[in-house]
Amino acid sequence: MYAYACCEDFVLLYPVYAVLFARTGLSGAQISSLFVLWSATTILLEVPSGLWADRFSRRRLVVWSPLVVAAGFATWTFAPSYPAFAAGFVLWGAGVAMRSGALEALVYEEMTRLGAADRYTRLVGRAEAVRTTAEMAATGTAALVLAAGGHTAVGVASVVVPVLGAAVGLTFPEHRAGREPSDEGFGALLREGLGEVRRVPAVRRTVLLVAVLSGVTALDEYLPLLAEATGVADATVPLLMLLVVAVTAVGGWLAGRGTRAAPAALAISAALLAGGAFARSPAGFVPIAVAYAAFRWAIAAAEARLQDRLSDRTRATVTSLSGLGAELVGIAAFAGYALASRWAEPWLVFCLAAPVYLGVAAAMRR
Repeated sequence: MYAYACCEDFVLLYPVYAVLFARTGLSGAQISSLFVLWSATTILLEVPSGLWADRFSRRRLVVWSPLVVAAGFATWTFAPSYPAFAAGFVLWGAGVAMRSGALEALVYEEMTRLGAADRYTRLVGRAEAVRTTAEMAATGTAALVLAAGGHTAVGVASVVVPVLGAAVGLTFPEHRAGREPSDEGFGALLREGLGEVRRVPAVRRTVLLVAVLSGVTALDEYLPLLAEATGVADATVPLLMLLVVAVTAVGGWLAGRGTRAAPAALAISAALLAGGAFARSPAGFVPIAVAYAAFRWAIAAAEARLQDRLSDRTRATVTSLSGLGAELVGIAAFAGYALASRWAEPWLVFCLAAPVYLGVAAAMRR
């Protein structure tokens, strides 16, 4: 699981692909349209991929996912142009959707079979920390590879690593708890999954909880603007981002410990986020980093709680529904920031967003 997570995010293109787009001649509007296409693809394929995983094979999607992503990066590397970038984002979004739901369901069911379901929270939290660490390492490595071989070398490396991830995926066991994959049609599986969400209040609440908690954290995309608004030099902004990322990784490593305190921790973290933003100084990023570490820790706890409450027949489908919800909440968060930023400074927008975590804390307590 850790090796697979590392291959997912040790992608050298991550920190430089926007530069590649710009140097190819794309305008700001064209680049934004690519991001919209990326999100739209993930949203459209999120639930269908979960249905496919429940009906056929979860491991197969876990293996195919990085191969599809690698194909997308290959189009960027060897045919850089707007159509190729658009095709690459469609493939990338498809790959993300294929993995979402299928990976969680596969890992949880196999851990249950081995009598280790109680360790799932810690596993997914640490896997997320590995992803974060791999992304930081990729950022540093990208600078060296870019200097030595240019964007082509960065692109080739970004194709190779996901292929290695697919090879790791082949080693995952899949027993489906002694049952054969479902013979039901996609419509029947979808109705069963939606029925489980409607009939079981605990499942419905947890799906919403995961969606909101994961989706709202999408505001971290605007942390560089918050850092810039403190008045620091441009070169200092990446250092403040590195602080947040590093401390967030610690939150992932601590996942699975003290989860009963999650509601109180989220309430405290909401105050830390608001206080750090209100400080309007680089020092404020210390409590902000701690808050995001707690959010990562709480997300792992919520995702594990969801898996505990699902039946295996529709596990990937319902997990994908929570992923779909997270994407929609994330889009709402982006829209909310865009609207609020017309009259409010970044620090005030983050202060206004902090109470959302108080609501999530109250929901987790119930």
